[in-house]
Amino acid sequence: MASGFETTAEEYISHHLVNATFGRFPDGHERAGQWGFAGSGSEAESMGFWALHVDSLGWSIGLAIFFMWFFRRVAVTAAQDPAAIPTGLRNFIETLVEFVDGMVKSVFKHPDTSYVAPMALTIFVWVFFMNLMDLVPVDLIPYIFQYGLGVEYMKIVPSTDPNITMGLALSVFSLIIFFSIKQKGLGGFLAEISFHPFGKWLLPFNLILEVVGLLAKPLSLGLRLFGNLFSAEMIFILIATMYTGLLLGLFGGLLQFAWAVFHILVVPLQAFIFMVLSVVYLAQAYEEGEEH
Repeated sequence: MASGFETTAEEYISHHLVNATFGRFPDGHERAGQWGFAGSGSEAESMGFWALHVDSLGWSIGLAIFFMWFFRRVAVTAAQDPAAIPTGLRNFIETLVEFVDGMVKSVFKHPDTSYVAPMALTIFVWVFFMNLMDLVPVDLIPYIFQYGLGVEYMKIVPSTDPNITMGLALSVFSLIIFFSIKQKGLGGFLAEISFHPFGKWLLPFNLILEVVGLLAKPLSLGLRLFGNLFSAEMIFILIATMYTGLLLGLFGGLLQFAWAVFHILVVPLQAFIFMVLSVVYLAQAYEEGEEH
């Protein structure tokens, strides 16, 4: 999918792993100091930390807008005739909402779940939509963007970008810290990570254990989602390299279909795991202060 036709499997794979990156060209580049889109993987890497993965951001924001529009449409329809027996799409959405609400109540024992259940539903559906993009044929949309719009690089699965998954994880982590302090007070939160589990006389060891445990939460959320979806995408790309002849192409098509069928289970499962762990971590933010 680079300019012209790919000549090797290595070039094909490398091309599919590069994001549409917008950033500042580094010193030594012919466009040093200017901002623009990277023309190669090496240019994207040289742009550093402040470069933007425009494709990941665009697709994730677009899917969020679709999610809000989709659910609002169902909600408006339900509000117009609340007494009607739910059928079709409305029935599916209401079942999903009830399922998430029940899961939250079973995990989050604090009486007020008015903010946790909507957060859990948002996480599940948004991550599900991002994961679902992995079932789109691997070359279809990148091909349209390259030959129809002149966009050289285009990755359409936001959850295969660690910037997106870690961004989601850090958002949950900020809620954990916020509600920990809200529930226990700043002094209680600091005491919790300073004096547990060995008491005040071993404060340095307590801090190491508690801080590591605290930081492990966003890392486990973000890296688990990224790792599972990135590996799934890599398998799709590797199978696509088999389309070099009739027999290999047919075999590759069968493998693509088989992997896609299996991946149908992975897509909602990873979204569910991310949602459940987020709720569990928020529940711990409330409960740990009472347990110590």
